[in-house]
Amino acid sequence: MSVCAVVSILYSCSPNNVEEDKSLGKYFTENKVVGCFGLYNNATNEFTFYNKKRFTDSSYLPASTFKIVNSLIGLQTGVISSDSMIIKWDGIKRNVEEWNKDLSMYEAFRVSSVPYYQEVARRIGKDRMEYWMDTVNYGAGPKDTAFRIRTAVDSFWLDNTLKITPDEELGLVKMLYFDQLPFFKNYQEKVKKAMLFENTTMYRLAYKTGWGRKENGDHLAWAVGWVEENNHPYFFVLNFESADANADIPAIRMKILKGILTQLNFFKGKM
Repeated sequence: MSVCAVVSILYSCSPNNVEEDKSLGKYFTENKVVGCFGLYNNATNEFTFYNKKRFTDSSYLPASTFKIVNSLIGLQTGVISSDSMIIKWDGIKRNVEEWNKDLSMYEAFRVSSVPYYQEVARRIGKDRMEYWMDTVNYGAGPKDTAFRIRTAVDSFWLDNTLKITPDEELGLVKMLYFDQLPFFKNYQEKVKKAMLFENTTMYRLAYKTGWGRKENGDHLAWAVGWVEENNHPYFFVLNFESADANADIPAIRMKILKGILTQLNFFKGKM
């Protein structure tokens, strides 16, 4: 049984604090994708979203956003001794050049190295992984039964057997930000440090991306994290899919994320 459920942000908000911004739809239409976006203002409990049904009612493979949880479990179990721990490259050349070398946890997280985190998962093992997944209560499915890995321990977050809603992803990053997940605070701080990609005098932008394939072969993409201005956090989740086999998903993902956040008046240090 779970002792720390990933919280649902949208359903915890008052209806008066929830606003649909249909103008955000243009970012998805322009890029020929179908998706959703949600932004939670922690100070006011206000929630701004586009495509509520997809955000709350549909679940998707987490892909590399799972590296947040995988890192925390690895650190908590001692499989990852520190964020500077090196796992040596296995010598297999892969399409992402940044993966083809020895990597620390910090480096592997930031280049989203699948092989590094598959090795972490194998070292954690099925039993310990299930225990901590159950503890966090991460992923869609019956919440009154114990979590079970139904496929391989080194790929269950990539093969569509583990799924999570965008709303649950938002709850996860909010709990991480405030050190509320069931892991040592020091380990949560290490993951947050790895997520921080932009740190300026006006704002701080932290996120983890994900990119996988749905059962039908379509691209599925994520960006989950927070933007901080004047030491105040706003938590966001972007989720979308594309049937275009040649779509430049990383470029589209950042174009949509930055476009929406800019429209919502971020990056100016005034929020």
